[in-house]
Amino acid sequence: MSLGDGQGDSDTTRPDDGGYGGTGQTRTRYHDQDNGGLYGGARRPKSSRGTVTAVGVVVLLIAAIAFANRGGDDSSTSSSATAGSSAGSDSGNAGQPDAAPTTASGEQPVGTKVANIPSGFAHNRQGVQSAAANYAVSLGSTGMFKKDSRDKILDALFTAEAGAKLKAPLDRTYSASLLTRLGLDANGNAPEGSTFVSRVTPVGTKVVAYGGATATVEVWYLGLTGIAGETSTDPVTSSWKTWTYDMRWSNDDWKIVSYSEKDGPTPVPGDDRAAASDEISKAIDEYGGFTYAR
Repeated sequence: MSLGDGQGDSDTTRPDDGGYGGTGQTRTRYHDQDNGGLYGGARRPKSSRGTVTAVGVVVLLIAAIAFANRGGDDSSTSSSATAGSSAGSDSGNAGQPDAAPTTASGEQPVGTKVANIPSGFAHNRQGVQSAAANYAVSLGSTGMFKKDSRDKILDALFTAEAGAKLKAPLDRTYSASLLTRLGLDANGNAPEGSTFVSRVTPVGTKVVAYGGATATVEVWYLGLTGIAGETSTDPVTSSWKTWTYDMRWSNDDWKIVSYSEKDGPTPVPGDDRAAASDEISKAIDEYGGFTYAR
């Protein structure tokens, strides 16, 4: 029994007044176990070994979490850094973020516009993806349903040769019969009191091929099309598509040479309540678009 234990229990040892006094010998008296254990009525504090073990486990857990978070931060920083590095490279796949392909490059959006369309994109992989995303917005806009604005969009986004070849076929595509089926008049206008909706929101871009002066880029997007109005027979609906652009560096900017479209990938629809036509009209009027940068 240690000194500390003796001091903590005054009844454990004491002199015997009946014959052992002055000899230095002591007589030990044990308390009944029924009164709280081997050491008497007042239980001694339990060993701190269990507490130390618990604290040690907590400390190790915290250290493991901190280490994991530090590793995640380093990974994110690395991805962002390599994305920024690849933005400054004109060729090859070196430095492209593999684990997080949608990581932002860190490059600033362009500050110039042609025909109200962002222009002047960087001559690199980041720039061609930014161009493709912004061009998708214009090609999916209401301006494509009107002859004058459609021609301006084609002149701004396509190479001179490609734009010239596309005008006649697209005039046939956006024919009067198509406009009528959509509920529009011959000039592409919605009925009075209604709002024609045609919007594209890019979800992501991917470089399929890059050769410095040429590139193939895919743009996955969510599209909204229809007429918002009480008498509309073509309500606004959503669709998921992917556009593929063959791009060329021309006149100090990226231009489209040709493009194609396919359905999806389409997520499973959620349980959101469909908005009323006036809510859609108000949202279209109040919420503007973005300049997209990769």
